[in-house]
Amino acid sequence: MNRRKKIAQLFFIRANTDKGQAYEDSIAKVISDEQIGGIVFFQGGPVRQANLINRYQKLAKVPLMITMDGEWGLGMRLDSTISYPFQMTLGAIQDNKLIYKMGQFVAYDFKRMGMQMNLGPDMDVNNNPDNPVINYRSFGDNKYSVATKGIAYMQGMQSEGLLTSAKHFPGHGDTNVDSHLDLPLLPFSRERLDTLEEYPFREAIKAGISGVMIAHMNIPALDTTKKLPSTLSRPIVTGVLKDSLGFKGLIVSDAMEMKAVTNYFPEGEADVRAFLAGNDIIELSENSGRAIKLIRKVVRKGGISKQEFEARVKKILAAKYWAGLNHYHEIAVENLAADLNRPAAKELVQQLSDAAVTLLKGDANALQMNPLLKTAIISVGVTQPTVFQQELARWYPNSAFFQVGKNTPENELKALLTVLGQYDQVFVSINDTRARPASKLDYSIPVKQFITAIAAHQNAVFSVFANAYTLATLPGIEKCSALLECYQMTDDLQRSAVKIIIRQMNPIGRMPVTVKPLFYTGQGLRLQ
Repeated sequence: MNRRKKIAQLFFIRANTDKGQAYEDSIAKVISDEQIGGIVFFQGGPVRQANLINRYQKLAKVPLMITMDGEWGLGMRLDSTISYPFQMTLGAIQDNKLIYKMGQFVAYDFKRMGMQMNLGPDMDVNNNPDNPVINYRSFGDNKYSVATKGIAYMQGMQSEGLLTSAKHFPGHGDTNVDSHLDLPLLPFSRERLDTLEEYPFREAIKAGISGVMIAHMNIPALDTTKKLPSTLSRPIVTGVLKDSLGFKGLIVSDAMEMKAVTNYFPEGEADVRAFLAGNDIIELSENSGRAIKLIRKVVRKGGISKQEFEARVKKILAAKYWAGLNHYHEIAVENLAADLNRPAAKELVQQLSDAAVTLLKGDANALQMNPLLKTAIISVGVTQPTVFQQELARWYPNSAFFQVGKNTPENELKALLTVLGQYDQVFVSINDTRARPASKLDYSIPVKQFITAIAAHQNAVFSVFANAYTLATLPGIEKCSALLECYQMTDDLQRSAVKIIIRQMNPIGRMPVTVKPLFYTGQGLRLQ
């Protein structure tokens, strides 16, 4: 390989399967012309992506490394595939063997799709409830739990031959700025960063993780250069991660097209700085062709030692070899959908869901209530009956359904409260239907006031299918007779909650985060 081809191996470009033929052809031209090292796939469908990978691999003289953000499996990016629970939901699970098994299943899915690397797990300690970009993607706010669960997930994936990448080093959990939009500042001391933010990454490195992704953050304690993202900092990438922590695996930049980088280092300067900082994989450059030319000039002028440059390229080629690309086979699209949606995977999602649900208040009698009494089953945040309502009604024959939308008018809510006064007991589900469940519900003030009023009912059981942090935005919910935190809105978690209510199953989850002032990390009741 000549110098230009070696440099091209460092670049991984974006690809989608939902943007049409012209877009797909444009990516094919980049692969053919530049012979880049890999592809990061985003939104699309599994069969379309498999066909596209087959097409793109034929254009590459050195097989492409194919990767994707799969923090909760293929469903994070692809339709018609399984989504495993979010990492915050996994954070409530006490049996890490289940998370290891999930890693194995995710690895099967990736490899079946012809991919060699997952850009996960997220190993940020989310100790800022208002974090707009990590939040539910984290295992929680306890560094030990984040480390052990992240390692379990990583080891499950790597045991099945999938490369992984812990992110976002040195820790993106305590920021209130989304690095997709601007450059976050991490203003903490070196001691704090060493003992808290870096802890899960240090443990993952000891456990043999194959890759680490660098965050785009300005961290004065580690590099005093103003407005410099950590991705572009040699003191951080090489000095801390490689030299201090002894990491020898693949170092992956976060997306170089993000505003945290491009706002301050335009026209390819960011790519050059990322290269000089020590990144092995430069992900999603704004213009890979331009970046390859700029870096080629730097290498030719001796901006980096030949030994270091060659070692980076060899590291990528060795990773491709480890992942089996030296014996590349075209993806078989026959039975692909069935393989990715196999019954065993669906059963595992239900197992994970069962293990996550957390009882925060109440006992067996408060939860189950009398199945013969007049019962209202209310779902808030939706306009159609929910799985929770349908499953619960099988056990409460004298029941009626009510739906309350996110913006139901105040006069309708007052009328409904009057109607509910005729019922002996109420079950309420709080539902967040958003694809990205933030820490504040998108409910109107009257709807939140309605929830407060219902919680004061002497026989009211609440199940919250939403981010745990939303509990802080529902004043008075703690007054209900029983409360289940279920973390996200899925059919599986709704079934899990019903199984606990009807005593088919004991709640065994524990809170992965603290929600001031009432709920704390590790909290979770058991039924006697």
